[in-house]
Amino acid sequence: MPNNKHSDITGYEQIEILGAREHNLKNIDLIIPRNKLVVFTGISGSGKSSLAFDTIYAEGQRRYMESFSAYARSFLGNMERPDVDKINGLSPVISIEQKTTSKNPRSTVGTVTEIYDFMRLLYARAAEAFSYVTGERMIKQSIDQIIEVILHDYQDQKLILLAPVVKGRKGHYRELFVQIAKLGYTKVRVDGVVMDIQPKMQLDRFKIHDIEIVVDRIVVKTEERFRLSQSVQTALNQGKGLMMTHDEKGEVRNFSKYLMDPISGVSYDEPSPNNFSFNSPYGWCPTCQGLGKVEEITEDSILPDKTLSINKGAIAPLGEYRDMWIFKQLEVLLKPFKVSLATPLEKFPEEAIKIMLYGTDEPVPVPSKKYEGTDWNTKYEGIIVFLKRQQETGSEKIQEWLKDFMVVNTCPDCKGLRLKKESLHFKIDHKNIAQLAELDIAELAEWFVGLEARMNERQNVIAKEILKEIRKRIGFLTGIGLEYLTLNRSLRTLSGGEAQRIRLATQIGTQLTNVLYIMDEPSIGLHQRDNVKLIQALKDLRDLGNSILVVEHDKDMMLASDYVVDIGPGAGRHGGSIVGQGTPEEFLKNNSTTAKFLSGEIGIEVPKQRRKGNGNFLVIKGATGNNLKNVTLKLPLGKMISVTGVSGSGKSSLIHDTMYPILNRHFFNAKREPMPHKSVEGLEHLDKVIEVDQSPIGRTPRSNPATYTGMFTDIRTLFAELPESKIRGYKAGRFSFNVKGGRCEDCEGAGMKKIEMEFLPDVHVACETCKGKRFNRETLEVRFKGKSIADVLDMTVEQAVEYFENQPKISRKVQMLKEVGLGYITIGQQATTLSGGEAQRVKLAEELSKRDTGKTMYILDEPTTGLHFQDIKALMEVLDRLADKGNTVLIIEHNLDVIKVSDHIIDVGPEGGQKGGQIIAEGTPEQVAKVKGSHTARFLKEELA
Repeated sequence: MPNNKHSDITGYEQIEILGAREHNLKNIDLIIPRNKLVVFTGISGSGKSSLAFDTIYAEGQRRYMESFSAYARSFLGNMERPDVDKINGLSPVISIEQKTTSKNPRSTVGTVTEIYDFMRLLYARAAEAFSYVTGERMIKQSIDQIIEVILHDYQDQKLILLAPVVKGRKGHYRELFVQIAKLGYTKVRVDGVVMDIQPKMQLDRFKIHDIEIVVDRIVVKTEERFRLSQSVQTALNQGKGLMMTHDEKGEVRNFSKYLMDPISGVSYDEPSPNNFSFNSPYGWCPTCQGLGKVEEITEDSILPDKTLSINKGAIAPLGEYRDMWIFKQLEVLLKPFKVSLATPLEKFPEEAIKIMLYGTDEPVPVPSKKYEGTDWNTKYEGIIVFLKRQQETGSEKIQEWLKDFMVVNTCPDCKGLRLKKESLHFKIDHKNIAQLAELDIAELAEWFVGLEARMNERQNVIAKEILKEIRKRIGFLTGIGLEYLTLNRSLRTLSGGEAQRIRLATQIGTQLTNVLYIMDEPSIGLHQRDNVKLIQALKDLRDLGNSILVVEHDKDMMLASDYVVDIGPGAGRHGGSIVGQGTPEEFLKNNSTTAKFLSGEIGIEVPKQRRKGNGNFLVIKGATGNNLKNVTLKLPLGKMISVTGVSGSGKSSLIHDTMYPILNRHFFNAKREPMPHKSVEGLEHLDKVIEVDQSPIGRTPRSNPATYTGMFTDIRTLFAELPESKIRGYKAGRFSFNVKGGRCEDCEGAGMKKIEMEFLPDVHVACETCKGKRFNRETLEVRFKGKSIADVLDMTVEQAVEYFENQPKISRKVQMLKEVGLGYITIGQQATTLSGGEAQRVKLAEELSKRDTGKTMYILDEPTTGLHFQDIKALMEVLDRLADKGNTVLIIEHNLDVIKVSDHIIDVGPEGGQKGGQIIAEGTPEQVAKVKGSHTARFLKEELA
């Protein structure tokens, strides 16, 4: 066995992959070094992910599952073996992908990185408590301390010792008085008055009461200390750790074994980490249950347009007037206010609107049609009251319908801080835990600097180890350029790249060794400046003794790696082979397309002339959402515009959350509210807006590019119009695999059948009846140009372009898919197998195939994700054509190849988080490159040179 520091337990010094055939891989043999940073690159669709994730990761995961007993595996389900002959030298595998972001609103940056968990422990053990009533520091007293205080302050005075049993609650408490009497006590103090316990004694059940047991009446003397201590002990037992004294002047004092406010008597339980968790009933705000937001039905959402009358549909949930009971009730209700159903709401008195929304206790006499001269006296409960009742008890369908009238507001009780008021009054250095969670990581790191000097000796002893863990984790986040995030930022609001880097920071924190990490484009969403930090983080992970395998298109990452593997030469069926490999120096001498782009032999040319635009502008003034600092955005229309800036600088807040909702609301009456801004000018120069993001085109295998682009509808119509179909009476529905009729009923149009195996992985086999074709025999007998509907779904986009050349409607859509670089996918490929970048390009093709008007605004968010240099070149040609027709193409981007070919750049920054939110440079790439203090300018200058 070779004794080498890079060899693993099995003695292999490298990872050997023999005979990989998964998806489009052409029986690849590959050897890569262990404990190195290895980059897999190649044209989109060439087979990088098939090799990294579907072969190497899948095999590592399968081996781990195999280590369980057959009984355990029967619950977990087994993994299918990837199509590979053998893999040697494989370490335990951890995959860090982008798709694994949690959609749960309770997952935050703090909980995932565990920083918040350590802070909860710190607050539970070392924080000081303050009263939420008086703001006084809470005190804790032992029994001896309580006795000493009483002996010192009340010497020779008459004193009543009380044990509180009810504090500020309604009820008649008949049973409680019986219980107290059974314990042998004869007197109680009710609402400040001492009284004897009577048989059948009870209180007014609708009033709020305070009840204390009179435990002892005593004259305080030092020689009576034994009796006093017995009574104090009893009072604390009966009062569950609390007791009170009532002196001759009628003054009451509170004492507690736990944390207590000496003035108001408010007491807190002993704190535990759960008390500071917004995911636990012990810590969360009871109103919003720890979400910080509440869904409310508001007057504005019920009555959106007060210029309308009730007849014309002013009450949104009711719609326009119909012969319905509620309209008849409203007619009667409004009579006393001298308004009718035909009066615009703006002329209604306030009282009328209040009754309409919240109801009345008075019976409403509605005249009966059946029995003339008589009235139906009914109760009118009010529209908002009715909708709230439906919200709690209604069916799923009704709940879905109610969402249109719900507004999400910050919780009125905790003001969005998520925790109950007691938890918010535990402080370290004058700050509670929620205030710390609202700081960005950079500010948080600063707060923890020198914290020891601001804490007392006891706190320091407790906090020593906790602080070490917190600082270490904050350091990892800062190290990979995420210092602009806050701990309470919800995980579902992060981009794929940010979520992936957070998981990377967590992994570095675990300090595992001898592991193979596989990552999917971790540089997504990263500015060139932060790329350096990311590469360093990956090298640190490697230096711990791990192998790092990255699927990546980033130039810096490839040149900084230890080994590069290029897969290609083309995409889909034209890919799946190794076209180049070696250290970066060796790799550059290859003849592959990637190597030529890296060495500068071929590249994306800077245009000789920038577009002048159409002279019109879209101007948004005073944008202040998130971290934006009163920004004025001025977009020259008819150009290709890049919005740049470091991660977290405010690009998404400005474009996604402010500009896009303004345009969307203006053109399509969308409901989503834009972030705060003062005014908008220039909307008249545009006629529609289209946003193309990276969310999946479908969540089930039944979605595919043909169904998403709407092309499948046209194909089915084409098949239904064939003479054969008309003779047989087939309509377009016959050619859908999602509805009964034409599909194979044996597999319900899925083409595959799942056979469940008890101790082995479920096996997917082609359906015996249709042989995977999805349709029944009769449907497949209808052919166009010799091909059935199933053959058409199996065509690649390239083949479909030729096949449909004389069908303009379909041809335009297929052609567009080819032009955005998706010629290699089949038009029936399952949506779940498309990457984020491929899904975005399918959407782009769908939008591009629509007729543009020359006045359209296209918004693209990092369209280069998952794209090779060659694909970027093809994509830019398509976008150039759109801009040439006079449309405005706005791209949020970090890729310098895209930025340098834009006509206009808007650079947001200068940093991320609170230090960002300003436009620091705008103009042509040449103008921006000269701006001092812009990170983008620094890198752009080199690129243009």
